[in-house]
Amino acid sequence: MLLTRRSLIVGSLALAGCSRLPASPDGPLQPITLEQAFAGRAVGAGVFRVDLTGSERRFRARLEGQLQGDRLTVVEDFIYDDGEENRLTWVFDRAGPGRWTGRREDTVGVAEVVETGTEIRLSYTADFDASGEVTRLGFEDVIYFGPDGRVINDAVVTRWGLPVARVRFEMLKV
Repeated sequence: MLLTRRSLIVGSLALAGCSRLPASPDGPLQPITLEQAFAGRAVGAGVFRVDLTGSERRFRARLEGQLQGDRLTVVEDFIYDDGEENRLTWVFDRAGPGRWTGRREDTVGVAEVVETGTEIRLSYTADFDASGEVTRLGFEDVIYFGPDGRVINDAVVTRWGLPVARVRFEMLKV
């Protein structure tokens, strides 16, 4: 019986630590929309952290977003700490009040975006090419204004439905 109880406790703790969705941020938050977060120019920095190994990959990014009617195009230029550079372009289309769909060069299918008032939820699957091998990852992002006015994007990254990494990206409008 002790082994079963211990297994149950350890298993419950392990599952609790493997959340598939990022938590909503604490504290009073300012309202945010996709246009407020990404239209215009911004610069930022972030880190991609692998849960199992604790390894990190840091990056800086420049973003330029342009809204034309119901379409928001966001060009992201990344520079990683190992010197690699990458450009990705999101194209978001308004799908109704507080809802958008999006595509990027590496997405599989369509990204879903929901504005909830004080946060934006972005859900998508993307194929990443690392050393000639493609890895399919799921992303669940929560985007919100930090207390200092920075836009913060926290994400849980999954593979085969299991959480494997976390991303935190903070950007400031310029």
